[in-house]
Amino acid sequence: MDFDVQRVEFSDLPGWHDDNPLPLLPALRRCHHQVSTVKPHRTGALGISSTDLMPAYEAALSTAPADAAGARNFFETHFVPFRIVRRDGGSGFVTAFYEPDVEVSDMPDGTYRFPFYRRPEDLADIDDSNRPAGMDPYFAFGRSRDGVIGEYPDRRAIEEGFLAGRGLEIAYAKSKVDVFFAHVQGAARLVFPNGSVRRITYAAKTGHPFSATGKLLIERGKIDARTVSMQSIRHWLETHPDQADEVLWHNRSFIFFREAEVSDDGLGPIAAAKVALEPGRSLAVDRLIHTFGVPFFIASDSLTTIDGGRPFRRLMLALDTGSAIVGPARGDIFTGSGDEAGRMAGAVRNEADFFVFIPRGAAARYGHG
Repeated sequence: MDFDVQRVEFSDLPGWHDDNPLPLLPALRRCHHQVSTVKPHRTGALGISSTDLMPAYEAALSTAPADAAGARNFFETHFVPFRIVRRDGGSGFVTAFYEPDVEVSDMPDGTYRFPFYRRPEDLADIDDSNRPAGMDPYFAFGRSRDGVIGEYPDRRAIEEGFLAGRGLEIAYAKSKVDVFFAHVQGAARLVFPNGSVRRITYAAKTGHPFSATGKLLIERGKIDARTVSMQSIRHWLETHPDQADEVLWHNRSFIFFREAEVSDDGLGPIAAAKVALEPGRSLAVDRLIHTFGVPFFIASDSLTTIDGGRPFRRLMLALDTGSAIVGPARGDIFTGSGDEAGRMAGAVRNEADFFVFIPRGAAARYGHG
């Protein structure tokens, strides 16, 4: 691994004694349900398993702290904090994501023209057991035709009609830009003309590498790197409709969705960990390194737009992942659902310190007895 973990004390965590991790207790209970009744989460390279986490999950079932101090005591009892240190000397980095609201119709017309698609039947999962010789090992999905696997058609091919007529449309949006940003976020709340709302979340993708639209616009001199945000990218796309397709097609990756209702409107969508996200307390991580359900304390002096001008210091739970979330100290903060959450998420690009909470029963494996 290209990083180390170094044991620290809870008192070493900046702002720990001011944080209120109480919302994470219900999230731990949701993880317990998923792990115990469906299947454990895949263990990342750091080596923390769902089995290691189970004592904390079980304790959460019978623990109901009354306040922030009680919640902190729960985590101090069941976990040991370790700082994540990159061997190249680099800093950790956080961005943010949210669940957008998108106006849609279940039938296409002159206004609603841009579909959200379900997973196609010819999309195949790829791993080392079935990857064709010469195919980029990045690809986790491909197209299966008569038992032969190849690359799936990309964003441009799909938007030009590759999937038309196959009955895969979930709903139709007014704006191609709305659909694109739902792809980037990996989820959306679909708002129909009659006021009903349905939720969709990531199901699969074509397999092509993600390519950042903002980076492309910066390289072309269209957006200032010092002020780039989700809002500035959206504004450029909406005000340059004659150039938008070419820019969007630069990102060949295309996302397929599934309907995933969440009974509690106060929670976010069901994401990669197969549990509903806790707004403001859920983190997308590199799942090749980290295991879902692990707590992380994130501290950033420069991130002041989420906590009312105060530096960000918050305990989070790893419950999602993403194509752009790569590395041991790289995270994506879930800010919630709707426009205000989007405004918060759009400007987050900050250096941050990452502390991983390792279950006490497993801490000896990392140099702490």
